[in-house]
Amino acid sequence: MYTKVRNRGINLVKVVIFAMQKMLHSSMFEKLIHLEGIDPLEFFGVNNAKMNLIKSFFPKLIIVYRGNDVILKGDDEEILRFEKKFHLILDHYNQFNVLPDDIINQVFLDEEGIVETIDEEKDILLFGINGKAIRARTPNQKVLVEVSKTSDLIFAIGPAGTGKTYTAIALAVRALKNREIKRIILSRPAVEAGERLGFLPGDLKEKIDPYLQPLYDALLDMIPAKKLDEFMKDGIIQIAPLAFMRGRTLSNAFVILDEAQNTTVLQLKMFLTRMGLNTKFIVTGDETQIDLPIHSPSGLILAKKILKNIPNISFVQFEVKDIVRHRLVRDIVMAYEKHHAHEILRREKEKDKNKTDKTEEK
Repeated sequence: MYTKVRNRGINLVKVVIFAMQKMLHSSMFEKLIHLEGIDPLEFFGVNNAKMNLIKSFFPKLIIVYRGNDVILKGDDEEILRFEKKFHLILDHYNQFNVLPDDIINQVFLDEEGIVETIDEEKDILLFGINGKAIRARTPNQKVLVEVSKTSDLIFAIGPAGTGKTYTAIALAVRALKNREIKRIILSRPAVEAGERLGFLPGDLKEKIDPYLQPLYDALLDMIPAKKLDEFMKDGIIQIAPLAFMRGRTLSNAFVILDEAQNTTVLQLKMFLTRMGLNTKFIVTGDETQIDLPIHSPSGLILAKKILKNIPNISFVQFEVKDIVRHRLVRDIVMAYEKHHAHEILRREKEKDKNKTDKTEEK
């Protein structure tokens, strides 16, 4: 009899515990936070050390992370408190591309959620890899940044090494981070530099990639490699030769055409007429480095002549003083410009002499 009562008591306790667990689980809320474009090693830490640090501040919550998803289970108010803090560290990571332990501690220990203020100097465009500040450094880089606020089509023209393309790409990445546009499209004409593409080894991508590598390099300064790979797989960032632009309408995008001096008149016209709604175009080029066949005029030079008086189209002329590469680059560019000026003067003198000779013969 005692044994039966005892067993019945144990079963009753089990029923009560089960009922309590059921009530507990039924009162628990669940929330999924999806993280896009993060570097798991940087965000979660080696052996998930950073995520474990975050979990230590919320012992009442069940926090599970799988891939790029963070799953929360627990009291509704506790989940809301966690979300508020978590989005602060997420904002910090998206802005600086790094997430130090002291920032995590600062956010989660501070009741008001006050985070380190961000440097808001006017010339800082964004923070790149390892929190590196990317800024407009020269007078005409700053002009490019300013006119981009009011013009939808901008031509940035000038010598090599002045940061035309780099600044344009920084503006595009900033616009993407600020959700002003949905995608970035970067393009270059695949000019045959002494070799025909058909004779180069590899498939089409392998033939074209060397022409586009400078654009990849600039992006890798501003976006972690893993995040950049994801953006490119999802079509959020596209890098393609100019010929691939034909037939497209580019809307909700920031579009950059680099090396535009090597476009023909028809190619540049085709590119410019791709512009759709909520789109900004920046065209960069150097008129002194045209690789087109001698009888094929550059589309950039013609565009500079015929588009300069159209409202909402701006031209920014970069100069030797804007060169930000090795100090010798400035001297090299100046030497070539001096030689070019002398050549023009010599040809003008020859023309005048020929005219005079013909007049005397008559």
